[in-house]
Amino acid sequence: MIVDCHTHINCAGDDVEMSEHLAAAETVDACIVLAAADGPSEEVNKGLAEYVNKHKEKMVGFAVVEPMQDKISVNNLKPVKDKLGLKGVVLYCSACGFHPAHSRAMRFYESAQELGLPVFFHNGDGALGADAVLDYAQPYLLDEVAREFAALKIIIGNMGMPFIEQTLSVVGKHENVYADLTIKPSNVWQTYNTVVAAYERGVMDKLLFGSGFPLGNAGQCMETLLGFNMLLADTNLPTVPRGSIRNIIERDTLELLGIRDKSIEAQEEKSEKTKERKSIKA
Repeated sequence: MIVDCHTHINCAGDDVEMSEHLAAAETVDACIVLAAADGPSEEVNKGLAEYVNKHKEKMVGFAVVEPMQDKISVNNLKPVKDKLGLKGVVLYCSACGFHPAHSRAMRFYESAQELGLPVFFHNGDGALGADAVLDYAQPYLLDEVAREFAALKIIIGNMGMPFIEQTLSVVGKHENVYADLTIKPSNVWQTYNTVVAAYERGVMDKLLFGSGFPLGNAGQCMETLLGFNMLLADTNLPTVPRGSIRNIIERDTLELLGIRDKSIEAQEEKSEKTKERKSIKA
């Protein structure tokens, strides 16, 4: 099953972007849609829920939470899961200017863990605007969070760029910490170094496939990864087994995070039966 663990959508009424997102979703079996930190959390999450709930067979939504301002108790977070139908939470620590292990953030993780809500940390790369706090984007800061809440599923977005080595150390240390391998196909050297570093660290099984839509396209990202060993074909640089890379693309992220929706399960079963019928006819 191919899951794009990192997509965004403007739920303020941009029909063009929504149609493009729907088209991009057709290239994968399912995708996670992350809410943006561009307004009051309650309004943003409601808009996201309206969109993803129309496409339950394909999409899973992650609500945005700002622990420094929002109510973070279990009772306050339950409606995100039970009423809105969103399956996880995305935090923008660097953009919102709070330390990942701030006391209020730690109380939030306690509630998220109790409710079984995975937390996606969108702190690096595209989230690093001029006003973002670079210190708070460092993945090693999540070590304290992972030690305190060992059952909490954590995803480090964008491989924690520009702190990739820190990301590899954290995912290698903690069972329930994963990294989102969202690449830019045009950044050949960056992609090469990231994948080889993960392979040499022995943490390829902790990487999740993502496109970063609308900044990236799932089809192009998959094509780049599957042709990985051709990126620098005329050199004597190390390669990575194609099977290891294919496993990242085909990893069932929803099952791994414990958030597979019944609608997606039904769609997957339908797809498998269709494939079987076509195989029999052939």
